[in-house]
Amino acid sequence: MGEVVEVVAAVIERDGRYLITRRLQDTHLAGLWEFPGGKIWPGEQPEVALKRELSEELGVTAEVGELLESVDWSYPEKTVHIRFFRCAILGAPQPLQGQEMLWVEAAELPSRRFPEADAELIRRLSHTR
Repeated sequence: MGEVVEVVAAVIERDGRYLITRRLQDTHLAGLWEFPGGKIWPGEQPEVALKRELSEELGVTAEVGELLESVDWSYPEKTVHIRFFRCAILGAPQPLQGQEMLWVEAAELPSRRFPEADAELIRRLSHTR
C-alpha cells in the first residue's frame, strides 16, 4: 500500500462556474485538471492546509466551508486521502505557480481530464449519472 498522502482540495463556485487548475509538468498526474489544493503538512488541520495552499497557488484568502466528499484512492505509486471542501475566496485568483487556470460550467467538468479520484465528485457537481 505504501504511504498515504493526505490532500485537501477546494471546490470554488462563482456564478455557476467552478475554478479548476492544471497540474504542472514533473508532478504526479501532470497535465490533468484538478480542484486547487495540495498536501496537508504533518500536524496541520485540513482547513488550515487548504487556506495555505490557496494562498500559495492562487494568491487568495479562502473561507473553507462544508466537507463535500472524502476519497481514498490508490495509485500504483501511492495512496491519497483527499478531502474536498466547498470554499469561497476573496480576491481574484492568479495562477502563481505558472499553472493553467479556468472557470468552467458544471456541465463542462466531465469533458476535462481529472484524476480518477475526482470522478465521483465530478459526476455529482455536473449532475451527470
